[in-house]
Amino acid sequence: MVFPSNFTWKFPTFLLTCVPGLESAHVWISIPFCCLYAVALSGNSMILFVTVTQQSLHEPMYYFLSLLSAADLGLTVSTMSTTLGVLWFHANEINLDTCIIQMFFLHGFTFIESGVLVAMAFDRYVAICNPLRYTTVLTNSRVIQMSFLVIVRSVVLTVPLLLLLKPLPFCKMNTLSHSYCYHPDVIKLACSDTRANSICGLADLVLTTGVDTPCIVLSYILIIQSVLGIASSEERYKVFSTCVSHIGAVAIFYIPMMSLSLVHRYGRSTPKVVHSMMANVYLLLPPVLNPIIYSVKTKQIRKAILSLLLSK
Repeated sequence: MVFPSNFTWKFPTFLLTCVPGLESAHVWISIPFCCLYAVALSGNSMILFVTVTQQSLHEPMYYFLSLLSAADLGLTVSTMSTTLGVLWFHANEINLDTCIIQMFFLHGFTFIESGVLVAMAFDRYVAICNPLRYTTVLTNSRVIQMSFLVIVRSVVLTVPLLLLLKPLPFCKMNTLSHSYCYHPDVIKLACSDTRANSICGLADLVLTTGVDTPCIVLSYILIIQSVLGIASSEERYKVFSTCVSHIGAVAIFYIPMMSLSLVHRYGRSTPKVVHSMMANVYLLLPPVLNPIIYSVKTKQIRKAILSLLLSK
């Protein structure tokens, strides 16, 4: 059946794509995906469990780490079902309402993770630059307030983005670049003017990455100044080593996210397989590597996990 060019689907349907051109190898491709999902789910669940159960980890730094692990779990679960559905069952179709729900969780947890990384940078700044005031500045009530603000900001930024998407007309069966719904990918397929959507998306990017990244950079400039004022090189190394895990978490979150955003905005001629691989790296790298980094580099977390495993 041929539809006129101005025909609009009442219930638009999108086609998900995992790795373009390798559809025949989806079963084999699913093996590394399953391994990565297993590592992400087990690692972040372990971090959450030891943070809640171990009294020695009831400190601001580990509270923020548990919120980071919760955000990573949310990111993993929100996309795992559609990705494995495409790889295992060739379940490519997704309707607009389901797509919007997935985007709410995907972008919401992304904004939460960005905010938590800022909170963790502030925690490191206070611990290194004002250690005597650490317990008075980062009280339990203040940690709860900061976490609540991070979550509220995420909801406030995500909801208008999706409300503007709901009334857009889509004129045909639309093929997405990824195995999940990603806002910049979806709005490119609309048949009407999407300037309001693009402006809202850009505003969200500015209010998250555009604000959070300078805050993190400023925190580390002040931390470096404070560390350089320490006379002993051994003490400088010891103090700065407490920031290594956070720096790694910042790098593996922001670099793939900004790269994917730039490819969607300016790399329209880029091969689809590049979009697909970058999208998978963007969503899988932080949830997989964050628990590993913190388990290896943070002595208290490592000891808590080892004691838990040995007791079992």
